[in-house]
Amino acid sequence: MRTVLTLLRKELLLERKVPQLVPAMALFSVTTFVVFHFALQQRDVDGDLAAGILVVTLLFATILGINRLYVADREEGGFDAFLLAPVDRTALGVAKALTLFAFLVLVEFVMVPAFAILLFGPGVGWELVGKLVLVLAMVNVGLSVIGALVGALAIQTRARDLIGPLVALPLLVPVVITAARALSPVLGADGPGAMEGQFLAVLGLYDLVFGLLAYALFDFLLED
Repeated sequence: MRTVLTLLRKELLLERKVPQLVPAMALFSVTTFVVFHFALQQRDVDGDLAAGILVVTLLFATILGINRLYVADREEGGFDAFLLAPVDRTALGVAKALTLFAFLVLVEFVMVPAFAILLFGPGVGWELVGKLVLVLAMVNVGLSVIGALVGALAIQTRARDLIGPLVALPLLVPVVITAARALSPVLGADGPGAMEGQFLAVLGLYDLVFGLLAYALFDFLLED
């Protein structure tokens, strides 16, 4: 755990000193909402359409983060130094997943208000915020775990900018669909409705399965 925290601290300090991923992801999200605002030719969205726009925008912003998650380690010899260190190899995977989770939370502090201002029609209350935070937290776990796993796989190839999205998108489609179905009643025109527990259960199960899978496979990906 000490190794994970040390690596996480390093990642966060690096992003704070030389901001790259978070500003790029946030700018992409806001720009996408602006495009939707003018392209849909309607002032407000809600329900299924609002949930779909929000989750899909978060997905593609995450792809930007996945492609750059391991670049510094690859180009500056971080992988070699870590392999020589007497620590558990999976600590790097856990730290990268936590890093991506933290980046997504920071992006959502910009992304969600921009979505509410540019696209979302119904008013925003504490009940909606609470339910939105719950679903987005579960979505972030899935995006972070799969992103850390796919990023470690893609960085070993020459065409990492192509391999990353091609591998990540099929794995993340269930997360996007389930999250959109869970958020649809929350973003309804008549105010936040009751969420269906089955979608939250599926999302939680998906996070758990891929979390265990990523933990089991990361050591082999790093060694290769």
